[in-house]
Amino acid sequence: MRLLQDSLDYVEGRILKPEFEERYRLFQDGQQRDDILRDYMSMILWAGSRFVTGKAKEFLEDHPGSSAGDLLDHMWSLGQDALFLEAPADRPGRYTIPRGRAETALWIERVIRRERVDVDDAAVEAHRIAASPEALALLAADSDGQMVFRAAELQRRAAGLDRLRAVAEDRTATEHDLQAALEGQHWIFGGRFVGESAQRRLVPGDEIDIPLIRGDGSLHVVELKRAMSLRNPLVKRHRGAWVPAADVHDAVDQAINYLVGLDENRQKIQRELGIETRRASAVVLIGHPAVQPDVPEQDINEALRTFNSHMSRVEVLTYKELIDNAERSLGSPEAGSSDISSHAGGGDRRPSTDRRVLLMGLDRRET
Repeated sequence: MRLLQDSLDYVEGRILKPEFEERYRLFQDGQQRDDILRDYMSMILWAGSRFVTGKAKEFLEDHPGSSAGDLLDHMWSLGQDALFLEAPADRPGRYTIPRGRAETALWIERVIRRERVDVDDAAVEAHRIAASPEALALLAADSDGQMVFRAAELQRRAAGLDRLRAVAEDRTATEHDLQAALEGQHWIFGGRFVGESAQRRLVPGDEIDIPLIRGDGSLHVVELKRAMSLRNPLVKRHRGAWVPAADVHDAVDQAINYLVGLDENRQKIQRELGIETRRASAVVLIGHPAVQPDVPEQDINEALRTFNSHMSRVEVLTYKELIDNAERSLGSPEAGSSDISSHAGGGDRRPSTDRRVLLMGLDRRET
């Protein structure tokens, strides 16, 4: 029975000829094992092990606080991208793995399935489009194709925003958890930013949580503090008004110290990294209105906005205000209207953001 199944797998291309012959070499007149194939297999295993080890070391160096699960997720995504390996014509003997290509293919596949496009296999079609620069260019040039891309991008952003909201509302989440949820999502901070700097240690002794890059190449520092797990209040009562409490002032002082160091090392950073830090700015993300349920959310936001109006280079936001602003930028009319309990496991939670946003995009297409 096993021989029959392996024969069918070989005919249908699920196993290769050398593997099939190796399994059943008894049927080949006692043929000895092929030393060339053995050495070839050992070299593949050696190269694969070296590649995986190197990539794992790079990831752990860039993310020193990562868990074993984070590392496994990263290596899995790298393996998925390896299916799209390319051999550049201008670099003989070299191969490249385009990062994010597998994710792009997955977005296209999901949109094709939701759109019920008449193709034999949505996964195969998505793989073909994602792996072909020409197909991607044609899809981007077509009005319907652009809608597919926009829907896929909105879906990706909304899914990331849902993950961030879940972490921000988790009373056990650490600063590292929040940083992991924010990495790669510079769009959340507004359209002024084009990406993140790979280098976080710009000044000796200081490590920036998220270094954002503006369109003109200048730096914007994001300083992360705890959200729902913040142990102290965000605001306090002072002479009849709500004002920022000590934790907010401490976080702002830390951000200011970063900016001072960046100013003092501006020429070196510009020369070595090509990042402009003269008059760099910063945003401090701290707390959540639910940390102080006895204080109305509007009062907390107004206290921080008043405080920000007197600051020239540093802004303070709660995670909820940042997320609500980002959700409004995706076109959701419900941003800011939800209650913390609806996200923390109780009650009827509203439909997921990515589904709402995708349906909104498809509705616009139909009209």
